[in-house]
Amino acid sequence: DICEQLLAAEQNTYHNTLLALRGFCSLHAQDHSGALQDFQRVIEHDSPHPSSCIKALCGRGLIRISGGSNYLTALDYITACQLKLEETIFTIKSYVPWNQRGLLLKVLQEEGQMMLQKKRYPGGSSVSFQKKETGLCTFLTLQVFCFVFCFVLLAFFPSRDAPGVFQLASLLVELDSSDEASRILCADALYQMGRGEEAHKVLSLALSRNPQRAPVLARLALLQLKRGFVYDGNQLLKRVIRIGDSSCLLPILDIFQDEDRKLLQSHCRWRALAILQGKQEAAAIKEAIAHLSFAILAAGGYAEDCLLTRARCYGRLGQMKTAIFDFNAVLKEDPRNVQALSGRGFVHLALRQQKEAVQDLISALKVEAGAVIPAILSLKPEAQRLVTGWLLQHGRATLTELVATKDLPGEETLGDLLTMAKALTKICKAAQHHIFYTDVLMANGEHQEALRHLQEAFGHCPAEDFARARLAVLQLQSRNVAEAAAPLSNLARRDEKDLAFLLNFVDTKQQQHLAQAAAQEGKVLLKGRDYEKALGYHSLAVLASRDSPRYLRRRAACLMHLKKYERALKDMEKVIQGHGCSSPKTRAGDHCCQGFLLLALAEEEAAVQHYVEALQLDEPLALGTITDCPGRKALTKTFHKVAQNNFEKQRYEEAWKITDCGLKIDKSPELQRLRTRLRREASSCSIH
Repeated sequence: DICEQLLAAEQNTYHNTLLALRGFCSLHAQDHSGALQDFQRVIEHDSPHPSSCIKALCGRGLIRISGGSNYLTALDYITACQLKLEETIFTIKSYVPWNQRGLLLKVLQEEGQMMLQKKRYPGGSSVSFQKKETGLCTFLTLQVFCFVFCFVLLAFFPSRDAPGVFQLASLLVELDSSDEASRILCADALYQMGRGEEAHKVLSLALSRNPQRAPVLARLALLQLKRGFVYDGNQLLKRVIRIGDSSCLLPILDIFQDEDRKLLQSHCRWRALAILQGKQEAAAIKEAIAHLSFAILAAGGYAEDCLLTRARCYGRLGQMKTAIFDFNAVLKEDPRNVQALSGRGFVHLALRQQKEAVQDLISALKVEAGAVIPAILSLKPEAQRLVTGWLLQHGRATLTELVATKDLPGEETLGDLLTMAKALTKICKAAQHHIFYTDVLMANGEHQEALRHLQEAFGHCPAEDFARARLAVLQLQSRNVAEAAAPLSNLARRDEKDLAFLLNFVDTKQQQHLAQAAAQEGKVLLKGRDYEKALGYHSLAVLASRDSPRYLRRRAACLMHLKKYERALKDMEKVIQGHGCSSPKTRAGDHCCQGFLLLALAEEEAAVQHYVEALQLDEPLALGTITDCPGRKALTKTFHKVAQNNFEKQRYEEAWKITDCGLKIDKSPELQRLRTRLRREASSCSIH
């Protein structure tokens, strides 16, 4: 009321001062609109009064805080400081209430920091305080325009922010000399103004009050490096590492100039490499990781060589998932990075993640095998064996599927298999690697190259069965089929699956000739009782003929001589499954053979069923076979045992059928008595 009475007087003495005072009175009374009008009249006066303008700017700044226009608040206080710093300090202490002063200081600190970090945002304005009056609306519109203009100007000339922020920081330090954030803001502004020595003094004073403040230590470290004091910079960085707050670098790097960030990056990288060249203890590796982290931050979050080195360090410490994270960061930018692919593959190897390890190592080999092979050779022998074993297992499975289906799974190509197979031969000279490389060459149609490599690796007369078999296949066109059958039969005795794979490279006609020659030789050996060799030839005949029943029967006979009844049983099961067009006589003989094998395996009930089937198909042949083996009396006892078991379980019809067939083999008294009991038990029903 007093201000309004004085303003209403005819004298205009102290008019601006009275407007500023009335504005603060309205502000304290929560009349923001009235306060803003008074402050605005002071600022727009034709003959501005500096002291009153400072008060008006400070008051308008407070109003803008409540409206969320923090950036414009900072601009008001910077302008006030530039007019007269001491007057601005006095105004804040005199007119800004204690309950608002803390918020004001915090807002000014944050906005000053964002100005230096170039993170301004054009969102603040006084739009929320618009009124319907034309003059005020016009003023607010002009304010928004001026703000946008200033924003664009400062974007092109960012260094202009620093002097204003320095004024703001000086104000904050005067208001609260114990506040460290204000001193740091002051030092940052001095740095951007090119006054590094003064910035160093401000930071040193702040450090003397709190020696463990990472933000101060990090800034001092960079200033020392910039001044050429490498040792001092190193010691300061070590202190930051011991504190464990590397995140303090993030806001600093937005403030530092590009050349200084590059200086910090190169120094930290050099320091990390120097540490790693010395001790390999866990503490040293952790220190190197910290320096590498600083270098990566200084580079803006991505530095390929530092990320790769840090990933390897994490791997040494056993932090595998963190290592994978760094390798992934490199691969996101460069999916064909060989070091990242192989490095991640080795991490998966350490975690025993076979699928992922193989996938990464194959991808790396496809890009640059010459860089991956030495990396694998640098591993420990146990790890090398694991890597080569996994690669060979994957390659062999893929090649087998290719040969069987004439198509490759996934995105792999035959060229990829060639690259992997060739790499395996260079990593380890094991026979299986040369065999695999030969197979891939054969699958690729490079038969001459396959023959040349095979002879280079194993000589012209290989002693290894796997190599001899491949030599036989490669030379099949120029040599006698019977000669080729010998090494292939040896392979059949050792690994039938590998022989089946090899036969895919032999055409159908040659396979037929091989089957005939092998069967003939096997027959001769069987007569000569050389059952082991005969088994190899008969297996070759079976595979080359695609499971011909005739050759399956011969192999089963050979297996029976060797007392390998289970394998023989499998062969006879295949024969019986293909009985569709066979004569009753042939089928009866097969069932007798199957019955004998089941007896040998103590599966009596199943054996009896096959003998019953044989008797029903061709009784004379079945009786003759039974007489030879296992003998009529012995088999009759088995029939009686099985029939008796069915009788006890009241399966009378089944017991009658078995008893009846058993009596055809031999008139056993036991079977005759059992039949009498069956008649008696079943007198009330008909059994046929």
